[in-house]
Amino acid sequence: MAAGTLYTYPENWRAFKAQIAAQYSGARLKVASNAPAFTFGQTNRTPAFLSNFPLGKVPAYQGDDGLCLFESNAIAHYLGNEALRGATPQAAAQVLQWVSFADSEIIPPASAWVFPTLGIMQFNKQATEQAKEDIKKVLAVLNQHLNTRTFLVGERVSLADITVVCSMLWLFKQVLEPSFRQPFPNVTRWFTTCVNQPQFKTILGEVKLCEKMAQFDAKKFAEMQPKKETAAKKEKAPKEGAKPQEKKEKKKEEKKPAAEEEMDECEAAVAAEPKTKDPFAELPKSTFIFDEFKRKYSNEDTLKVALPYFWENFDTEGYSIWYSEYKYSNELDAIFMSCNLISGMFQRLEKLRKNAFASVCLFGVSKDSSISGIWVFRGQELAFKLCPDWQIDYESYDWRKLDPNSEECKTKVKEYFAWEGEFKHVGKAFNSGKIFK
Repeated sequence: MAAGTLYTYPENWRAFKAQIAAQYSGARLKVASNAPAFTFGQTNRTPAFLSNFPLGKVPAYQGDDGLCLFESNAIAHYLGNEALRGATPQAAAQVLQWVSFADSEIIPPASAWVFPTLGIMQFNKQATEQAKEDIKKVLAVLNQHLNTRTFLVGERVSLADITVVCSMLWLFKQVLEPSFRQPFPNVTRWFTTCVNQPQFKTILGEVKLCEKMAQFDAKKFAEMQPKKETAAKKEKAPKEGAKPQEKKEKKKEEKKPAAEEEMDECEAAVAAEPKTKDPFAELPKSTFIFDEFKRKYSNEDTLKVALPYFWENFDTEGYSIWYSEYKYSNELDAIFMSCNLISGMFQRLEKLRKNAFASVCLFGVSKDSSISGIWVFRGQELAFKLCPDWQIDYESYDWRKLDPNSEECKTKVKEYFAWEGEFKHVGKAFNSGKIFK
């Protein structure tokens, strides 16, 4: 029977998967989530921790036998038993299917919708509305599957149920109000059945379903985000003498961990990940304020405000515009699968967002569709080549750099940014689009 320690921060829903699995299997699991055993942002940056878990991420598991595991799904799988993993090859494959479904289809839109309501991400109306639509599709798939089933795989709880429940936990607690849940009764029935199982309840406690959809709280967001800026301002304050300065520095050092802890509880732990070299660090500063354009695109009229701002301020030396076209249109199947193809690429490019913007569109209908888009990158090179982590999907597309002064470029930018126009080069009607920013 497995025995070991799980390192995490308090209320980490990813860690819950492993803890619930251990409840079912009887694995002996110690949880280190508070000082002095473990302090997130400190313990996970020490050489000793990084020698076992090079990424410094949590949850992380260290067995009493010396086995070290990172990635929550792997840890839950190890701590589970045959019944949870799937007793037959078919059942095991189905469990893996739903585990992957949670990672690729639930977590990205759930984060985009829920995080702003928790104050750890800026609100973006377009992203939130898109996330709501994506969650509706997820719920529809689950609702249909659960129409004749109590659990996702077989007749009892499996890692499929544990993983999907944990990935939807904040959705049910924060935003899935009764009217939103109403069309998906099988999902609500299944979720409440699971969270009321003794093994779930021991870890999650009482799970209260959302009564009213939580909204973005600008004040809460402001309270959580600007602490590092405040510290920087204090550093720049006029010196009044050595001793007061030392006091200020000490105060700043004391406050910093507190700010990290607040964010980490709600999965803002990304901010504390070990830093890697910025591939764009060597590029000269640009006069084009990329973030300002993105704000205008997100919050104001595209044709009347965002596009004029883009062309009035675009820096042709500091940025480049590219046209992409998916190479394998003949292999595209159902519309939702093609949309997932785009979403999957965006998810794997998370760390490119600061230096890129894209509008990728799907044209046509099921079994007769195509994907193409407009991308804006900082610098003059195709950004994917700057980092191996960004190269998973880009070779499935043909890429062509556009001349910002050409009519072709201006037309394509207008049509793809606004999601409207003739799209003469495509030959199919616009179906849907996704924005990367």
